[in-house]
Amino acid sequence: MSIQETSPLTAAQRIDELMKIHPKGFDLSLGRIKQLLHKLGDPQDRLPPIIHFAGTNGKGSTIAFTRTILEAAGLAVHVDTSPHLVSWHERYRLGVKGGAGKLVDDAVLSETIDRVAQANDGQPITVYEVLTAVAFLLFSEWPADVCLIEVGLGGRFDSTNVMEKTDVTVITPVSIDHEAYLGDTLAKIAFEKAGIIKQDTPLVIGPQEDEALNVIIRQAARNRARTSISGQSFQAMRENGRLVYQDEHALLDLALPRLVGEHQISNAATAITTCRIFCQMHDIPLTDAMLDTGLQGAQWPARMQHLTHGKLIEALPDTCDVWLDGGHNPGAGEMIAQFLSDLEERDPRPLTMVCGMINTKDTSGYFHQFETLAERVITVPITSSDAGIDPEILADQAEDAGLPAVAAPSLQRALQMIDGSSPNRILICGSLYLAGDMLDQNATPPN
Repeated sequence: MSIQETSPLTAAQRIDELMKIHPKGFDLSLGRIKQLLHKLGDPQDRLPPIIHFAGTNGKGSTIAFTRTILEAAGLAVHVDTSPHLVSWHERYRLGVKGGAGKLVDDAVLSETIDRVAQANDGQPITVYEVLTAVAFLLFSEWPADVCLIEVGLGGRFDSTNVMEKTDVTVITPVSIDHEAYLGDTLAKIAFEKAGIIKQDTPLVIGPQEDEALNVIIRQAARNRARTSISGQSFQAMRENGRLVYQDEHALLDLALPRLVGEHQISNAATAITTCRIFCQMHDIPLTDAMLDTGLQGAQWPARMQHLTHGKLIEALPDTCDVWLDGGHNPGAGEMIAQFLSDLEERDPRPLTMVCGMINTKDTSGYFHQFETLAERVITVPITSSDAGIDPEILADQAEDAGLPAVAAPSLQRALQMIDGSSPNRILICGSLYLAGDMLDQNATPPN
């Protein structure tokens, strides 16, 4: 027998095999995932305490803050997020008591995927549902103090929404996205997100437009969920180089978060509120020093990530200031543009957007956020998705939104097209797929 025949499959190889027989996308229902989990012994009912996160924008950053704050409090924190940027392992972080969690080992992930696939026995199911079952199985078998579970799409019929109870529910800002799945109005999308609210379970609501907030509050009332609402129950602001946080019980003077952008102030506030509620429920001390450590320790790749080293970055002239963000809807574009506008005031430089997007996104709404900010757009293909928009078409869409644009055949070529004779700023943007391609080609994957 050859070495190849006797070597166990990697996690990526097992997922590739699953993709050959199961669809990659979403099919919003809970029947298949419940049936599979039952065959696995219902691991979702044997998890450590759960904090469940939904929302359109800010979920990842809020989870990152929540994780590092709870880890600073000494807890072992499991984290399930999606999608990944470079490696499937990014979706599963296993908690470590008294320290930072670690991405799951490949051998452990591969073996767990194999068990889930065998239990499913070839029945129709999406790969996302399989990967959700993997999270529940992993987290039920590895000890931890808390699980942070991120909704993949929507909430009401997302595969993560099979837990009978959770300790805290969090809904970050809701905006228009995934209309084909969730509806074409803010109210419809908010209704889907609010589907994760559980009976008598505390609910933390991040900043919302009124149309979304009203829907979420109504659903909370139906479930007798005690709400903590951004701007009403709690708030935070930047003041004298510090983060000032206030809720109904405390006024705290804290360190500014490591993640940049004014929107991260509100994401941090949502995380602080979530942690304060969770720790109070479980009689866990949470000091200002722990909050400071958590806020300063949080990392979330491809969310206004400042790229200062790596294979592609080091090939650029030293005059280039490079930022990476995977936000892909108008709401995310608005946040990115606001950050860059503030940065422009402190350090004026012409901005070039290197942009790739997939065909389910509102390209016009996204590009319009940068009308007065970007000097030009260089569009690139998305190599890791079949749904990528042709760069020539995307360039036309950028032009229609008032931005001078030109197409490039690759990300590497786009970066080579940027003149480095004077200081300039580069934003690589438009898609998490593109962000993953950048981190992979730059040899700086998340860890």
